Amino acid sequence: RLQVPLNSGTALLELTILATLLPVSFLTVFLFNKDGFDSKAMFIYVLMLVMFILWSYIILAYYVDGGFEQWTSGILFIVPSVSKLPFILVLYCVGIVCFLGILLLKTNKIIHAMTYSAMALASATFIFFDVQYISSTMFTLTGLLIIIYSTSASHQLAFTDSLTQIPSRRALDLDLKHMGRKFTIAMLDVDHFKKFNDTYGHDIGDDVLKMVASRLMKTRGGAKVYRFGGEEFTMVFKGKNVEDCRQYIEEARKAIAEYEMILRDKASRPDDHKQGQQNRGTEDMQRESVFVTASFGAADSRNGREPAEVIKLADAALYKAKKAGRNCTRVNQN
Repeated sequence: RLQVPLNSGTALLELTILATLLPVSFLTVFLFNKDGFDSKAMFIYVLMLVMFILWSYIILAYYVDGGFEQWTSGILFIVPSVSKLPFILVLYCVGIVCFLGILLLKTNKIIHAMTYSAMALASATFIFFDVQYISSTMFTLTGLLIIIYSTSASHQLAFTDSLTQIPSRRALDLDLKHMGRKFTIAMLDVDHFKKFNDTYGHDIGDDVLKMVASRLMKTRGGAKVYRFGGEEFTMVFKGKNVEDCRQYIEEARKAIAEYEMILRDKASRPDDHKQGQQNRGTEDMQRESVFVTASFGAADSRNGREPAEVIKLADAALYKAKKAGRNCTRVNQN
């Protein structure tokens, strides 16, 4: 319907309505639960879209019947040198694109990247609609970007641990197929984790796992960190033997052992984030703190060992570390 000159029929009004409602439909996605759409949320979202369509139909019908005489005058004035779209809608689209861009910079989430890209390209289409082939070019590019972002999101869901946000066991299994001839694998296990979980609860246990993951991600030496499962993690050093990696593994062990965790009571935490920040300094003085340790075992690929064999040897070294009193590193050099 819009592939006609904008001065014919209801074309300009239809473009104006589309430029008004499409950004709103993008933003309504953020009103729903961050964990995704359930059936109720999907029904509400579809109902909102249907209401937008009905509202648009009523507006167009009223215009055809003789309403909205000189509708492009007043607040909906047009600046021809800028766009055929009412100038206030140009500012509206640019403002929403800027808002989504800031949101993307702050969160760096795929859903925000997808929304920002789609909104930016749609806004360019609306503002420069009189440019030849602009709509087909921009919306084709939008479709390609959505496919790319969807593929990236699927990969992240499949290969990233949802709790710690580090690569998962599945990612490790994939990477082990491309290790090369020289590498070191370190296995580590959080000491007394089950007892810690039973004492402080699963929420605090989850915080421990996230803390351990964050400490491990700062390991030097080019280490790549994975969550192997439960309270067990894996570190992989490509192109290094176990002697080269020992100092980096020890640094990781000490970083975990020296980190003081403040046990926060989530039930008493204020809903307001700023209030929570103001209370944090004084409340932390009164709360219990704990230290967590981890045991490490490492082995390398000497004598042409396969990754599965190296993992078994690293596990054996980890068992020795636990037998030696925990919070230490043992290396399998056989």
